[in-house]
Amino acid sequence: MADGFTGPDGATVGAASAVRPFLLTQGRVAGYASGSAIPVEAQVVATTAGIDALDRLTLERHDIIAACRWPQSVAEIAARLRLHLNVVRVLAEDLCAEGQLTVHVPRPGAARDASVLRKIIDGLRAIPDSRGVLRDSD
Repeated sequence: MADGFTGPDGATVGAASAVRPFLLTQGRVAGYASGSAIPVEAQVVATTAGIDALDRLTLERHDIIAACRWPQSVAEIAARLRLHLNVVRVLAEDLCAEGQLTVHVPRPGAARDASVLRKIIDGLRAIPDSRGVLRDSD
């Protein structure tokens, strides 16, 4: 992927998708199976089964698993892969149901905790833009 980003393991991930979001999710919306969407601050990490399945996964599913070798929030994954947040939520739900991802939802109220929000903002800023430039200011 020529315009992707380098993940923590050095693998290139994250080329922008030219496919419409509803095609990626087959028209489904986040929370389809579970009744509620995965929170944006939830930490997602690939399982051993997910890493082992990388060669068999297609496009966005492959990129999500590759990006999740280390825990990161759903918001960070969406930003890194330049995918719509709800697309990442739906695909993460699918991958979790298949045993390829684990989702760790923070304690209730964590989304209103300023330190958690600061960590999410800092994580998003650590992702380079399309030119490879980091955001360095508030």
